[in-house]
Amino acid sequence: MKGQRKGPEMSDHPKLPPAEMQPATRALDAGLAPDPFTGAIAPNLVASVNNVFIPGSAGFSAEGADLTEQPFLYARWTNPTTRALEERLAGLEGAEDALATATGVAAAAAVFLTLLKSGDHLIVSEVCYAGVYELSTRVLPDFGIAVTACDLTDPAAVRAALRPTTRLIHAETPCNPLLRLTDLAALSQVAREAGVLLSVDSTLATPVITRPLDHGVDLVIHSLTKFMNGHGDALGGAVIGRKDLISRIRSRAGVYLGASLSAQNAWLILRGLDTLFPRMRMASQTAGELAAWLARNPAVARVTWPGAEDHPQLTLAKRQMALGGAMIAFQTRQDPSIIAQRMADRFRVIHYAFSLGHQRSICVLIGTDEIQRSTFRMEGTARKRWQDWAGEGVFRLSVGLEDPADLIADLDRALRE
Repeated sequence: MKGQRKGPEMSDHPKLPPAEMQPATRALDAGLAPDPFTGAIAPNLVASVNNVFIPGSAGFSAEGADLTEQPFLYARWTNPTTRALEERLAGLEGAEDALATATGVAAAAAVFLTLLKSGDHLIVSEVCYAGVYELSTRVLPDFGIAVTACDLTDPAAVRAALRPTTRLIHAETPCNPLLRLTDLAALSQVAREAGVLLSVDSTLATPVITRPLDHGVDLVIHSLTKFMNGHGDALGGAVIGRKDLISRIRSRAGVYLGASLSAQNAWLILRGLDTLFPRMRMASQTAGELAAWLARNPAVARVTWPGAEDHPQLTLAKRQMALGGAMIAFQTRQDPSIIAQRMADRFRVIHYAFSLGHQRSICVLIGTDEIQRSTFRMEGTARKRWQDWAGEGVFRLSVGLEDPADLIADLDRALRE
């Protein structure tokens, strides 16, 4: 461009491939390439909806095509900034490819509505993110897809739930909000033996803590809105896995469902990924301090944190998780609705709000009667399993980056009579 200063000549030495990087480096550098014209290091934000292309280099239909191997044409299909995010995500999970979507629920919908059709059967975790649970158990049956909610911590129960028409098992670990874990290696073995695909929502763990593909999982799903972005200012989702599966999902759901991630949100999430490892390490360390303090507090009946020595699945947690994570679930001895009102009135640092995974700590009551009435609708032994972990209500605490002393003072204010 006339009047513009040209960037430095690019080095002849190629960037280090993500597979040769340490995981924390991948969060910063996987797929990153300085702009060839300006030399800018930070990813560009390309907001253009359309791109010029050479006639004959691409067709009008995206069906059956690998869109990542075609020129950039239209932002609903592929966008340079969103593609940079997808490459970073694939590097983080040690995967071949990734598809970014507008939200985490959109990512789950992309998987379900691509891999399942009328007459197929889905097994879904009996406890998982409410939006995904309701999508699978209430919407998919309208399309002729049979769905079984199952305790995925029990391989025998999963085997019993399998049918000749089962095509997919969907898990979540740690599960939201109970923080119960699923043994991914064991579940992967069950899926392989049955010739069934396995998808896992790893939003609460992030690749800092667990990389499901390393345990035999086929597809990883993330709500990028949460810890991956980490700043509470951008919605997003992702499906990550083998290239053949991601290409199939992209060419169908990525195009025809229309839930594309905007370039602006992709850019914000890329910014968040730069600090993913130090954020998760700091938040997990603080969560350990808070969990220990809560466990000693006489107002608290039970604390669940995967890094605690008294977590009922500690052996699995140590094998499958690099850190205890930034989520805590706890029950109170007093009526949880009274405590929730105190939190809303007395919190000075923690926010009483929904969502999680932000830089600021967030706490909310998940009341058993309310969540069972609205979402899970469990009965019998399933309801008992829920109450064994949640009692009459569980407080879901997402730990942020504040000083632990301030968070403890806030919790003390709310728990004191």
